Amino acid sequence: MNALLDLTALHTALGRMLDVLRAPFLLAARLYVAWQFLKAGWLKATDWGTTVALFTDEYKVPVLPPTLAAIAGTVGELLFPALLILGLFTRVGALGLFAVNAVAFISYRHVLLEEGFEAAVAQHVLWGVLALGIALFGGGRFSLDAVLESRQRDARSVPQAAMGRGEGRAIAKP
Repeated sequence: MNALLDLTALHTALGRMLDVLRAPFLLAARLYVAWQFLKAGWLKATDWGTTVALFTDEYKVPVLPPTLAAIAGTVGELLFPALLILGLFTRVGALGLFAVNAVAFISYRHVLLEEGFEAAVAQHVLWGVLALGIALFGGGRFSLDAVLESRQRDARSVPQAAMGRGEGRAIAKP
């Protein structure tokens, strides 16, 4: 039993060492995923005629008409990466890119599921897993979300502490 406890202590120590890498990893994941989609969104926005043609002839987006799908895809590929880069509403940005990625895969599955496109499928899987991980764990310490959450915690704790000293109480007007 002592050997198991010793191994558990080593495992715990390894976890503490790896925890140091969490914030840089989340930052790297955010920037990598954002860059992939930002490039695609920028390309769509700068060559709108080709974008609409692709959504009309090549991409098979379910439910939406091609022009609306092109607008939604382009906006999603520009807005959500910006949120990830800033680390602002990171979980929303990550879930948004997860959805954009899923729709892209579904819409282009007639090509992606053909033989020879395994690397492209793997990229979509990687982007989806990273986006889901960011959604689950948040933007990390190197994000505006962390700054805002810290300020929110500080703002909530100050009035309660001040009220305990007689500060912040409403003064009755005569």
